[in-house]
Parts: sequence; C-alpha cells; structure tokens
Amino acid sequence: MTSLEIISQDKQRMSVKIKGAPLQYANALRRICLNGVPVFAIDTVDVIDNSSVMSDEGVAHRLGLIPLKTDLKRFAEPSKCSCQSKSGCSNCRVMLVIDSGETDATRTIYSSELSSEDDTVKAVSDKIPIVQLAPGQKLKVEAYARLGRGSDHAKWNSANVSVLTHTDKPDEYVLTLETTGALSPEQILLAGVDELESRLQEFKQTISELKA
Repeated sequence: MTSLEIISQDKQRMSVKIKGAPLQYANALRRICLNGVPVFAIDTVDVIDNSSVMSDEGVAHRLGLIPLKTDLKRFAEPSKCSCQSKSGCSNCRVMLVIDSGETDATRTIYSSELSSEDDTVKAVSDKIPIVQLAPGQKLKVEAYARLGRGSDHAKWNSANVSVLTHTDKPDEYVLTLETTGALSPEQILLAGVDELESRLQEFKQTISELKA
C-alpha cells in the first residue's frame, strides 16, 4: 500500500517520504510537481507606451517570468473553460496593468506596480525589478495572465525544485519540493497526486480501448 509521510514543511519547501510506490510512479509524481501542475503566468502583453531603453519584447519577457499567486479552485485552464474563447473570460484570464506615468528622476519599476484586476492573482513578491526608467521615460502596459503548465513553458513551472532521492529501503523515496510561490508546497503535492491519478486513469482507458 502506498503512503505519504511529511518529513519537513515550511512556506517554501516540503519533503515527504513515499512508501510502497514503484520508482516509475514516484518519479512521475516528481515530474508532475515540477511542471504538470497549472499555475498563473503572464502570457500576452499589450504595450501601450514604452520609452524605456528596454524593447517591448524584453519587457514582455520580464513580465512573463514573474511568479503569480494562483487559485486553482477559482479559475479554469483555457482549454477547460466553458467560454472556449481565444481572448478568455473572467474565469480563465486575469488582466494586470502597469502605468508608471512620466518620471522626474531615474527609478526602477518593480512588481509592486503591477496592478491586478483580481487580488487573488498577483506577484508573489513586490521586489522583483522589471525595468529602469530615466527622467522623462514611462511605461504603460496591459498584461493578461492565464493558467498553464511548465511542460509548455518554464514560466508555468509550479516548483523551482522537485527532487526524488532513494532511501535505504525498497520502494521508499523522499520527494523534496520548493515552490515558486504561486502555490504552497502542500497544494503542489496534492494537485500533483490528483493529476497523476487522472493520467493513470486516462492511460488505462486508452489501453482498454486498444484491447477492444
């Protein structure tokens, strides 16, 4: 019988002991926890005004890599949303805005100035630098975030670290997770277990159909 035992846990990192699971299942859970659990990331950026030295593409890239707090119960992945719209809706997309105004002195735009239309989806830290503005320069953008998976792009990775180590006992492993901050380590693990179960069921169904 497979079991999970928490060894250590804090807001950023969690280690659990996996007992009674074959290596391939334990490793599948490790991979899913790294890049198979959906989290929010900025995917589309409309640059309205950018007079900084950084190109529009550079600003969009910076914004895309900012980890965003995620609520998996409230939002749906675009492919699973009832709207089935390319532009998305309030159930699968969140708009975030930066409007620096014209600056009188050299200053850095931080993630604290990234204003979200939904308070549950915001930068995990206010101290992430985006771009530096010189006097007279300004930045105004509208960015749109959606749920995605790290298997499509690393900006959607739910964990920075997902490591599996073997103990001295057969079929016993230690899984260590370190979150990006989008989800808690516990949320990543629980969502990872659910995702693994779902994929196994789909695989079994596919095999059954082939045999039929």
